[in-house]
Amino acid sequence: MRIMIIAGEASGDLHGAGVVRELKRRSPDCDIYGVGGDKMQAAGMQLIYHVRELSIMGFWEVVQHLPLIRSVEKTLSALLKARKPDVLLLIDYPGFNLRFAQIAHQCGVKIAYYISPQVWAWKPGRVKKMKKFITKMLVVFPFEVDIYRDEGIDVEFVGHPLLEVLNEPQGKREFCKRWELDEKGKILGLFPGSRRQEIERIFPAMIGAARILHKQCHVQTVVGVAPSIEPEFLRSFLRDDFPVTLIQNATYDIMKNADVALVTSGTATLETGYYQTPMVIVYKTSFMTYLIGRMMIRIKNIGLVNIVAGKSIVPELIQSHATPQRLAAEASRILTSDSLSNEISESLSVVKEKLGTIGASTRVAEAILSIA
Repeated sequence: MRIMIIAGEASGDLHGAGVVRELKRRSPDCDIYGVGGDKMQAAGMQLIYHVRELSIMGFWEVVQHLPLIRSVEKTLSALLKARKPDVLLLIDYPGFNLRFAQIAHQCGVKIAYYISPQVWAWKPGRVKKMKKFITKMLVVFPFEVDIYRDEGIDVEFVGHPLLEVLNEPQGKREFCKRWELDEKGKILGLFPGSRRQEIERIFPAMIGAARILHKQCHVQTVVGVAPSIEPEFLRSFLRDDFPVTLIQNATYDIMKNADVALVTSGTATLETGYYQTPMVIVYKTSFMTYLIGRMMIRIKNIGLVNIVAGKSIVPELIQSHATPQRLAAEASRILTSDSLSNEISESLSVVKEKLGTIGASTRVAEAILSIA
């Protein structure tokens, strides 16, 4: 059996790895190849391209990288015809994957799509087009089911794959002892993202806010460094004028033990929400990308944690509003009010309920095998 998978981002690599493992467990001789990262490769997939080569965010940025994207598309199209898979599994990454799905459909390949494009946020008309070439949608949020079912697309809610990787973090005493923090002091967690491009735009404002909060209330600043980012790259943004602790491979410990977090919009907001930690969502992109996005987005919130909850639980500071002063002010409101902090934390409990149950990778693997 041959299965081709395309996951163009670090989060896709993480969630795709679980699927690859489950496929290999059920069918050890299964030939799995395509685009992924270190985790998918370790699980048994042959990499044609690494996610780091395709990790491009923003409309304008994609335009600038079109020659690379077209070259990758051409190579994968040739591979699709030479090693025709029984199933093509597309994981998120809609800009590339929806175009490639049309190519695969023309070649007669069955297509499963895992982690839906955010059609509920923009371009809802894409669902009608997807009906022509998607064999099965495997969605991670319950509210997505009706969107596809109403258009006659075979859809299954598999639960969110985050539940497979979220672990029981260290308690505050152990966490503070390990990283030499004051257990009685307030902790500010910073999560600037997993792409250098977004870090360059967002991290300076986060650090600026942390500097203000350190002066105001001696808050302790801890930065969650993504596995794909070198700590030295983040250190290059620091001035050494106040203490900042950079921590890699302990993201969930930080999320659980922070009193408040500044989080780049994306999956990290769901992870932080799972631990019911109050947060401020931050997002900045290029001016052109922002203008295009503002014209296309059809929903009020951009933070996944607010979208999944169905209401605005935590503040979102976007583009020109994401200044050190505004971030510090929002974080300070939470840090100085136990009642507000508790209210936010309690409201975030709804996020856990809406992520489904553990076993998304198993359900996806079973769906792929049934299609094949």
